[in-house]
Amino acid sequence: MVDIGTLSLVVLLLMFVLLAIGMPLGFASAFLAVVTLYLKFGDDILFRSFGQGPFNVLGQAVYRQMVNYVLISVPLFIFMAALLERSGIARDMYSSLNVWLSRTRGGIAIVTSIMAVIMAAMSGIIGGEVVLLGLIALPQMLRLGYNQNLAIGTICASGSLGTMIPPSIVLIFYGLVTETSIKALFTASFLPGFMLASFFIVYIIIRTQLDPDQAPLPPQEPGAPEGNEKRLMFLGFVSRFGMWITGVLTLRALFFTVTGNNVITEGVDPIFLGMVADIPWLIGTFVLFGVIMYFIVGMERTAKGWEMGYGLIAPIVVIGVVLGSIYGGITGITEAAGMGVVAVFTIGMIRREMTFEIVWDALLRTLKSTGTIIWVTIGAAALAAAYTLAGGPTYVANLIVGADMPTMGIILVMMVVFLIMGMFMDWVGIVLLIMPVFLPIVVRLPAEEIGFLGSVDARYVPIWFGVVFCMNMQVSFLSPPFGPAAFYLKSVAPPHISLTDIFRGFLPFIALQLLALSVLLAWPPIVTIFL
Repeated sequence: MVDIGTLSLVVLLLMFVLLAIGMPLGFASAFLAVVTLYLKFGDDILFRSFGQGPFNVLGQAVYRQMVNYVLISVPLFIFMAALLERSGIARDMYSSLNVWLSRTRGGIAIVTSIMAVIMAAMSGIIGGEVVLLGLIALPQMLRLGYNQNLAIGTICASGSLGTMIPPSIVLIFYGLVTETSIKALFTASFLPGFMLASFFIVYIIIRTQLDPDQAPLPPQEPGAPEGNEKRLMFLGFVSRFGMWITGVLTLRALFFTVTGNNVITEGVDPIFLGMVADIPWLIGTFVLFGVIMYFIVGMERTAKGWEMGYGLIAPIVVIGVVLGSIYGGITGITEAAGMGVVAVFTIGMIRREMTFEIVWDALLRTLKSTGTIIWVTIGAAALAAAYTLAGGPTYVANLIVGADMPTMGIILVMMVVFLIMGMFMDWVGIVLLIMPVFLPIVVRLPAEEIGFLGSVDARYVPIWFGVVFCMNMQVSFLSPPFGPAAFYLKSVAPPHISLTDIFRGFLPFIALQLLALSVLLAWPPIVTIFL
């Protein structure tokens, strides 16, 4: 029987060796689970008590992961992302955004970042976003003479925003493993996610303003609106769309009123924008949009603005269906994912783009991606259970706490561990293997000592740590040597762009990600402000 300190070192070294020789993480984790039990409990565990005792605990741990209802949302979100990638919805969205920002310095890079935010809010899948942006945006930026490093960094960094912006698959897995409210995690990650996206956009604006050669302006198309005319057209588009939204919400509130479903009841949350008190505000907003559209913008400009921005309608509808159903209290995470799939499929049918070939290809890609995630989940859950059974979490907790470091010192050490592990390991394995060890330690720390410019309520420590972890995983998607975003982009990039070129383009954006991570560590209230 090996002591837990030696066992921890052996497991860590073997993990790096197995990954270095190319063994998939799921199989490596499962193999190490058996090795852990063998070293800790001896031969009997394998030859005399097979399927009993510790092995039974392993089976139960894997079974609990596999029968978790929320896990169904993962393939549904992947399927939705695959449908979006193959349909013309994303391309039309890019074209519409490009119309409004084409005459802005660095406009195409800004459009790419905004498009990535919208796509992240629709599906939360990272790989599909990077590939799609690489297919749509990279050729256009290179054709217009954009700096290659700026184009590469914008696509990969923005394409990884699905880690932070709900509905994030990383947050879903974190919530499953730590039994934390996924809805609360989504709420807490909104502001940090958009903060990071704004860092990217501000960096692009500053970089292209300081050096205009980084992003040459495209030639002006004859007859294209510009200046105040374009702004009025955009205002007309927003007003017309606002009338549609407020009109639907007003009818919804009236329906709830007539049927008596929006009566105020103690202990029951009021229906979001569906109560009697909301009706005057909705009608007033509807009228305001109408006044703007008819008397300020004019119907002709509004019609042209609607035609220019029409590609934004479908993505906004999908986001409204997915996130609106979650935050409106209509469905849970899994049902919202299913509704999102139905919304994308229905929009594709209306647009006559949803062919059998597209659906079949999306199903195959979903099967492959989900299969990879499930095998990693099985192996990592087995290893986590085996290491826990061997007393590993207690050993690591005593080792860290016994180091006599301040609270933020302990958390910074954990951040460094996450950054290093993220260079070599998939985020699924990190969540399942490391989080059960680290989170109990963080929960035991004094909550008032977390942060430098404020503290976090003890109730929200698991939520704050989950958001900080996801921001850390943002860095891992770009970190060499195994930054997955680089390989996603390389699969669709022109042949002259090497992996070295791609990683070189990442450097400024990794610095921005580390800056955002520092903000979350120094100022925890930014995470919990909406909770």
